Amino acid sequence: MSNSDRTMLKGGRVVDPVNGVDGSADVLIDGGRVTRVGPNLGIEPGTIVIEVPRGCVVCPGFIDMHVHLREPGHEHKETVATGVAAAVAGGFTAVACMPNTDPVNDTAGVTKLILARAAQAGLARVYPIGAVTKGQAGEQLAQIGELRAAGCVAVSDDGRPVANASLMRRALEYAAMFDMPVIDHCEDVSLAGDGVAHEGHHAAVLGLRGLPAAAEEIIVERDITLSGLTGSPVHIAHMSARGALAAVRSGKDRGIRVSCEVTPHHFTLTDERLVGYDTNYKMNPPLREAVDVEAMLDGLRDGSIDCIATDHAPHHYDEKLVEFDRAPFGIVGLETAVSICLDRLVHAGHVPLSRLVELLAVNPARVLGVPGGDLSAGAPADITVLAPELAVRVEAAAFRSLARNTPFDGWSLRGGVAATMVGGRTVYVNTAVPGATSFDQRA
Repeated sequence: MSNSDRTMLKGGRVVDPVNGVDGSADVLIDGGRVTRVGPNLGIEPGTIVIEVPRGCVVCPGFIDMHVHLREPGHEHKETVATGVAAAVAGGFTAVACMPNTDPVNDTAGVTKLILARAAQAGLARVYPIGAVTKGQAGEQLAQIGELRAAGCVAVSDDGRPVANASLMRRALEYAAMFDMPVIDHCEDVSLAGDGVAHEGHHAAVLGLRGLPAAAEEIIVERDITLSGLTGSPVHIAHMSARGALAAVRSGKDRGIRVSCEVTPHHFTLTDERLVGYDTNYKMNPPLREAVDVEAMLDGLRDGSIDCIATDHAPHHYDEKLVEFDRAPFGIVGLETAVSICLDRLVHAGHVPLSRLVELLAVNPARVLGVPGGDLSAGAPADITVLAPELAVRVEAAAFRSLARNTPFDGWSLRGGVAATMVGGRTVYVNTAVPGATSFDQRA
């Protein structure tokens, strides 16, 4: 269907926390934007009517604010095209991509290349994140104003911390001038050293070099303090340690402009999984102890954690098929996140579905300052349709991503994605959901 078509999604449960909607309603779309939401809307002649499959839920489009699309420079791992194909299959209508490409996204030219590739793919929206420092070298600020003008929505040296506190202060002050958050990879490199797994019992037993939680917590504390000093927003990426969450809570209590995210693997898996040396359990921050996982669940329940993001980090098969110490950090997550969240958060009773929508749509849009996160009249018709009761088996071999490095291969989960729409256009349909093919209707 074209963006000029008037389309109605009829008969589904609509969950839109911003507007206080949670119940049976229709969604009217015209010109790629939402025009009305309400029960039993009238159908004007020429309107394409899509009957929402029984049991499915219509939500504002999910936004993954932390992905690595690898292009330019590492197209053997992922491209923008394959990354956004994975995104829409996973229910994400938009992704924000980190700058650790080759060359680093520290200039307008790289930003524009990424946006051009995204436009060619024509699937999920792509929001580039620029580097804080030139070449992510941690020595000199990048041209943040130039990056903003080219289309970047935030800055980050993700994959590396900004080690120098004075430089981080200046980054916060400068980015705030352009209304951009600094997304913070929190790791004290002097303490982390060459660690490859969480410093604790299991790493010691397995003979793996430890990466202490304090390495994360120290920088979280530092940068929340700097955010308070400058009045500039800081967003804590891929939080994993209970001390880091305590610092975020303290900062919020003091009125500091701090937000944070957690990944599905950090609220699902513990370092006990390291037995066997499977490199698909190697990520940074590393899998922590059970008490840290429980802390992340507490933060999701009580609102301390703002967002869920995947930290989708694709690697080529050969790169992971080496000794644990030598393998790169990171796992893919775009095509598993929603099912894990439905299974391990909603069905497990930790959060209601409305809270999950806040974590995956409302708050990412707010933190990044991008359109979306609600189904208000005039909002982009970016829509994620969930099938909460769908039986899902994770099959890495069937991923749309180029990469297969997931620890969730073979998992059976309850809940998945029925369809994904961007600008009122259906970009993904899950044929495993009965009735979902209705989203393929054409005028």
